[in-house]
Amino acid sequence: MKLTKEQQQEIKDQQSLEQKTKRVTVPALEKILYEAVPALDHGFVRVIDYMGDDSSIVQSARVSYGKGTKKVSTDSGLIKYLMRHWHSTPFEMCEIKYHIKLPIFIARQWIRHRTANVNEYSARYSILDKEFYLPSKENLAAQSISNRQGRGELIDGDQAREVLELLKNDAERTYENYETMLNERFDGSTIDKNKKGLARELARMNLTLNTYTQWYWKTDLLNLMNFLRLRADSHAQYEIRVYADIMLDSVKKWVPTTYEAFMDYRVGGTEVSAKGKLVIQKLIKGEKVSPDDSGLSKREWNELMIAFNLEDKII
Repeated sequence: MKLTKEQQQEIKDQQSLEQKTKRVTVPALEKILYEAVPALDHGFVRVIDYMGDDSSIVQSARVSYGKGTKKVSTDSGLIKYLMRHWHSTPFEMCEIKYHIKLPIFIARQWIRHRTANVNEYSARYSILDKEFYLPSKENLAAQSISNRQGRGELIDGDQAREVLELLKNDAERTYENYETMLNERFDGSTIDKNKKGLARELARMNLTLNTYTQWYWKTDLLNLMNFLRLRADSHAQYEIRVYADIMLDSVKKWVPTTYEAFMDYRVGGTEVSAKGKLVIQKLIKGEKVSPDDSGLSKREWNELMIAFNLEDKII
């Protein structure tokens, strides 16, 4: 296969670069590589490894043979185009691996994002750390009346203290029972030399869901953005949002041009249905549109009004 002059030049330009590695590196991400960024009370997020950068996305989209001599502004325009038109495969060319320590109940919610490679700490092989997540008083809330999977008003005063005490006592008691069944303390010492310890794979089932676990989580940039779009959102559960916000910051360091496009078109953008589009078009023309003749449900209508800061909401 013959190469174009542009492709030949791109290869020469790439080969002329002097680096300690032949693969692309990102100084801002290299600076925080392996660093444990605190999350919640005992958790953390660490970037362990990564592959690619903004130029890798552009390179894939152009099916070229190197970085070439394209202007940064041109690359930015292409990335914005890809993001705006929901192109996916170029963003799959970048990958990142995290080491994460998180409560089990968050891990079980997190694992619903199945487009990743995951290797979790094995409680069949090792004893889990004696660490439990206890929410701060500012994050204790009652069940939402309007949202079955959300939080409502804050719980404070004596009730808040009672809830925190229950969470703490239950976690400590079950962990003590966990050690008793194992016949082994957290520090590795034996409790009773005359007793056999229960198999770790059985003893672990007694632990509370606020016990911390750890895993390595590797994914490509496309699926990471899909994860962050949902989990860094203000409607996401607070605890998983803490992790998502940290990871979002690592994306900003890793692929700043893609991050900017992601925040603009995915996070800050709004999806509108065909019926919703007609409503907006009529409102721009100065025509009156009521919820009843819009073809939208009450919920769709309200979401549309909120998205465009319009006041005509249905109570």
